[in-house]
Amino acid sequence: MVINALYKKYFQKSKIFIYPLLDIKRGTQIVPSETYLAWNDLYSPEDKKLICVYNAEQFGFAEFEKDVLLKHDRLCDYNKINPSQCVCVFDFSDLGADWNKLITGKYSKISEGVKRKIVNFFDKNSGNHVYVTSYMFPKQFFKRYAEILNVSVTLLEEVGELCDKPNLEKERLTLEVANLETIDNSKLSL
Repeated sequence: MVINALYKKYFQKSKIFIYPLLDIKRGTQIVPSETYLAWNDLYSPEDKKLICVYNAEQFGFAEFEKDVLLKHDRLCDYNKINPSQCVCVFDFSDLGADWNKLITGKYSKISEGVKRKIVNFFDKNSGNHVYVTSYMFPKQFFKRYAEILNVSVTLLEEVGELCDKPNLEKERLTLEVANLETIDNSKLSL
């Protein structure tokens, strides 16, 4: 695939750059509805946690939860938010230097092995693969991006990155945990 245009809308950097590091098989039916780098005042981006929100009512979720999520070696916190949502928090403190590069938008400076893992998560024939490759290995793409943006290659070389930094406000989950013991179960449909 060839890059012919740039992404104009914001996309969750946590979903594209960190979720693949969980090693959950691509193409799995159950995926988070959203991912974040922070959660209210519970976790900040500096805590090196990936927060994944799942639809607990999705067909097959209970089995995925039991077989994958609850057994995952990075899982450090699990919260049932309400009957239809749960939040899984995964710890990435072992990847401190790479994590810090991710949250500061220095994607090309991430270690080679982590970059390869991120890129290889995406199907080679997908648009996501070529874009993610360009973010991880920008030198190969400066000329193409310069043409699209109508700027000099030198300018892009000075900037060094082809993807914007994470917007830490958009990467913050603002969701309260319900007290499940106070929910009127007679109003729930199971």
